[in-house]
Amino acid sequence: MTIAVTGATGFVGHALLEEAARADLPIRALTRREQPPASGVEWVHGDLGDRDALAKLVAGAEAVIHVAGVVNAPEPDGFHLGNVEGTMKLVEQSVAEGVPRFVFVSSLAAREPQLSRYGESKRHAERLVMASGLDWSIVRPPAIYGPHDREMLDMFRAARWGVLPMPPPGRASVIHVRDLARLLLALVPGGEEVTHKAFEPDDGRPGGWSHRDLARAIGAAVGRRPWVPHLSKAALERLAKLDATLRRNKAKLTPDRVGYMAHPDWVSSPKLHPPRQLWQPEIPTRTGMKATAEWYRRQGWL
Repeated sequence: MTIAVTGATGFVGHALLEEAARADLPIRALTRREQPPASGVEWVHGDLGDRDALAKLVAGAEAVIHVAGVVNAPEPDGFHLGNVEGTMKLVEQSVAEGVPRFVFVSSLAAREPQLSRYGESKRHAERLVMASGLDWSIVRPPAIYGPHDREMLDMFRAARWGVLPMPPPGRASVIHVRDLARLLLALVPGGEEVTHKAFEPDDGRPGGWSHRDLARAIGAAVGRRPWVPHLSKAALERLAKLDATLRRNKAKLTPDRVGYMAHPDWVSSPKLHPPRQLWQPEIPTRTGMKATAEWYRRQGWL
């Protein structure tokens, strides 16, 4: 079996390649830049806008795992270009090549597309996959953490300084990147239980985490008990403007992110959990957070 993968050089993709290597599964992976040789990985140079590269990527593959996506963009059109048009081209090429299986990594943000351009673009991409005629499964991960992640790194750094601001009170689910990678591979064979279904995995904590408890867990991972002030949506919007002024196109707190950060419910739906006989989370969040903090320290990031 050969699995075609997009987004293999990113945070989730890196974990996916590691899990595939453990399972001795050959991967054909799309990359924009030259990559060092990796056992079991065939690199295909190109991007989601390159139809020739996509044809080479999916030709003869038994499955596609579509991980690549735009999570932050300085301009709203960036979400449509990366998440919608990129997915459309990949779906079209997969249909043309007769790929038997398609696993799409979406986001919980797609559940509330009215809140952000990011969520809207992910929901649009989901509809393209659903209408493709492919044998598909969709995964909507909650907040993902783990080694190599830079999105939650600032939260670990803030906790280390003793103050970890959070959005307005609410609840959210989380998942370790390795557990997510295992799920993506577990979905590859398909079957009646998973075909044409969307799943919302998590760490197994019923009802998710309150924002405050999640902040405390991050603090414990770095050996601190941080002060956790809740910021209003208006305060987050002001900080987004400041971040744009200071970091310009590299700003992480954007107005679009504020739209879904201020939403009170990002808990994975129990009705959409993957079948227990297929997959269950293995990494307790407090243990995973501590290991992630240790990895950050080894890299000199924390």
